[in-house]
Amino acid sequence: MDIKYALRSLRKDPGFTILAVLVMALGIGANTAVFSVVNAVLLRPLAYRDAGRIVTLGSLWKSHATEGNVSAPDFHDWHDQSTSFAAMAYYDDDTSPVVGGAIAEVTHIAEVTPEFFDVFSVRPVRGRGLSPDEWTSGASVVIGFPYWQKHFGGTGDMAGRSVRIGEKSFAVVGVMAPGFDFPDKTAIWLPANSLFPETASRSAHNYVAVGRLQPWVSLEQARAEMASIGARLEREYPESNRNESVAVTPMQERMVGNIRLTLYLLLGAVALILLIACANMANLLLARGSARSREMAIRAAIGASRGRIVRQLITESAVLAAISGAAGVLVAVWCISALVALAPANVPRLAEANLDSRVLAFTFAVSMLASLIFGLAPAVQASRVDLNDALKQNATRTGAGSGTKRIRSVLVVAEIALSAVLLCGAGLLLRSFQALLSVPLGFRADHMLVMAASVPASNLEGQLRASELYRDVLAKVESLPGVSSASLVRTPPGGWASNGSYHIDHKPTGGSAGAPQAVFSVVSGGAFRTLGIPLRAGRDFDNSDSFDAPFTVIVNESLVRRSFPGQDPLGHTVYCGFDSPKPMTIVGVVADIHQFGPAAEAWPELYMPYQQHPKTEMRLIAHTVGDPLALSETVRRLVQSLSPDMPVEFSTMEEKLAEGVAAPRFRTLLLTAFAAVAVLLAMVGVYGIMAYVVGQRAGEIGLRMALGAGSRDVVRLILRQALALTGLGVAIGLTGAVAATTVLRSMLFEIKTTDPLTYLGVTALMLLATLAASYIPARRAVSLDPLAALRQE
Repeated sequence: MDIKYALRSLRKDPGFTILAVLVMALGIGANTAVFSVVNAVLLRPLAYRDAGRIVTLGSLWKSHATEGNVSAPDFHDWHDQSTSFAAMAYYDDDTSPVVGGAIAEVTHIAEVTPEFFDVFSVRPVRGRGLSPDEWTSGASVVIGFPYWQKHFGGTGDMAGRSVRIGEKSFAVVGVMAPGFDFPDKTAIWLPANSLFPETASRSAHNYVAVGRLQPWVSLEQARAEMASIGARLEREYPESNRNESVAVTPMQERMVGNIRLTLYLLLGAVALILLIACANMANLLLARGSARSREMAIRAAIGASRGRIVRQLITESAVLAAISGAAGVLVAVWCISALVALAPANVPRLAEANLDSRVLAFTFAVSMLASLIFGLAPAVQASRVDLNDALKQNATRTGAGSGTKRIRSVLVVAEIALSAVLLCGAGLLLRSFQALLSVPLGFRADHMLVMAASVPASNLEGQLRASELYRDVLAKVESLPGVSSASLVRTPPGGWASNGSYHIDHKPTGGSAGAPQAVFSVVSGGAFRTLGIPLRAGRDFDNSDSFDAPFTVIVNESLVRRSFPGQDPLGHTVYCGFDSPKPMTIVGVVADIHQFGPAAEAWPELYMPYQQHPKTEMRLIAHTVGDPLALSETVRRLVQSLSPDMPVEFSTMEEKLAEGVAAPRFRTLLLTAFAAVAVLLAMVGVYGIMAYVVGQRAGEIGLRMALGAGSRDVVRLILRQALALTGLGVAIGLTGAVAATTVLRSMLFEIKTTDPLTYLGVTALMLLATLAASYIPARRAVSLDPLAALRQE
């Protein structure tokens, strides 16, 4: 009966019901959407059997507590000397041109060691796994289910099926189950050493290791054993393993480490929005309770107890919350799509975000909790009925007691305070993002076409042929109308592919422990001109820097400061472990760029000519006069005329740089949007309380005007009360923001959490918003007829 009456009551007041459902659906829907992402990324177990026992293993440098990849010799020692793991493997993944069936395209492949599939406890659903002989010979592969469907029709057996990677053909012996594509959407798994030989140096940390713990071994036990093995290797190989131990991390924790804080931040932000929505609802219900005071009085007069009245009103709140929750699910569906579209591409398992049973249970729980938060205080207040006053025919404002006024004022102050906290967080992130974008990167990015290309090759001869093909493509592109300059780079600036240690003027005789580190880049002559990177000394690369000529290198200013303080670096030799032990003569010095993004300092960098260090994968960059992508089809046809089997992909340099700041942009955009919603809801609250004040003080305002008060006096009266509430709310909010925004410290760039400009801006914005929200009630007060107001009183 209570539920039926609640539905009938809501149907009789459609304006209130629609407004209430919209406000609460916004708060509940936002919480549901963000929780669905948190659930998919952080809470839901990985889709492997006993996923909690799968870990990653990496080299741990104790001096600065950083983790990295493992060298092959270290991995084999870990594997052979440990007993904590049921299986352990390493992998090395990359993209490569692959010919499968009749289609050639760039495909993600992974070279893995024999126990790789045992780590994940997966088996092929078609065909079989690799035999011991095939792990050794490296002539067979296992492919992913989507690749099997796309390139081989998804039917038939394995007989006669093969793929060509580089210049080598591999027999397809098995197809993995749908959904398994580790690592990073891999389509083909092949035995380690199939394409390139394993790196034998302990200083070459090129591989990622994974393991499955034995059922009876805890994570702490495994860490203790691996730390012991790491200490043993440090003693046996001091040159390469000095200060190095072993990190053992649950795989899910490793996958989500970079995004965890951002998601929890967003979840906290939408929780504040829900609280603001609840405060708004409580205000609406208090206003509605004033209108229903006569109804409550009649209930009490015919025998309803105070508890019975409270129960009825709480039931109405629960029904309203349930309807809002259902509407919130619809809002969440749209919000989830928006979150997936806006999120950085590297957020793991984001595509799995959906409304599963756990998310729907969360929505129900939030809806019921919200009904208690916004319904309890109005219900208790409405149950405090004075029968004599309430039953008077003209008692139209019985609910306007001092208790109701105080509650409504407190709710508005709370809304403003919570909005101020969100605004401060959004303001700090906005200021930080602005500072991030204003950092000069050291190179030109506008009007820059980037073409990613890959040439099939699996040995040095093939790589040399690839460099000749790239040279021909570059010459053709440079001659195109609309191209001012073009060149080749292994990785566009703002990113990097390789780094390692280097030595000046002497060939390393031992390990590389303690040697300076640098980024290794491969470029063609003219790359610095194309990118607008100034040449500080010496010369650029040219055709004389061929594979048969003495090796040369160009260094950046950071490397000069690190290794040649007060000296001329030209003519000195450099040794590094990139791809050749040959000494490289320094022939030039260029300005620094930010290789790791605008938030990171420039690293020492070694630029090497692509003809002396041929690579199968390169990026052609072309500075154009107009829209870069307008030339993409012309360049594609040109490439196909020279090499029909070369797959190419096009983008712009600005798109590549946008990927580097995708994470700060994502959290800044969302927190700003949430703050805007919070301010809007808070201003609805301010408008409501000021409209309520005008209605309750109509007689007083009429008397003031009858005694000579002007319009400005009345407006000042209303605005003064609104600004007093706002001032109190902003003061509380800013105090809370100082504490709450400390969680943003690691996300800010060149901005402190106590940034005074941000706090001043929030204060000014809240005051302006209050004035805007109070304008209509103030105008209504001015338009009151004094005689009519006094007569009504």
